[in-house]
Amino acid sequence: MVDSSVVSAWVDGYRKAWESNEPDDIRALFTEDAVYRTEPYDDGWRGHDEIVAGWLDGRDEPGDTEFTWSPLISAGDVATITGVTHYDDATYSNLWVIRFAEDGRATEFTEWYMTHPED
Repeated sequence: MVDSSVVSAWVDGYRKAWESNEPDDIRALFTEDAVYRTEPYDDGWRGHDEIVAGWLDGRDEPGDTEFTWSPLISAGDVATITGVTHYDDATYSNLWVIRFAEDGRATEFTEWYMTHPED
């Protein structure tokens, strides 16, 4: 079972990559054959080259977001978290499903995000 320290370290690494947009920071999160899905039924980006290219194509600039999260559940090699991402013009609720390799990198990552209604 994935323990909370592995999940926390991975999310910290994700935030580091989110802010830096550095290819090495992005690659460090994923196994070489990982799949990253931006929608649950999407084929996803496969492998480091596609993950880095997809990430950078839709990147946020450093400082554009505030992100808070909390663990939801872990079972076996899978963990889920909930999060909230604040931009200047929108807020999103997030659900992430992360399948971990033994070394703490992700073999699969799927994200769901929904826009909050305007207040």
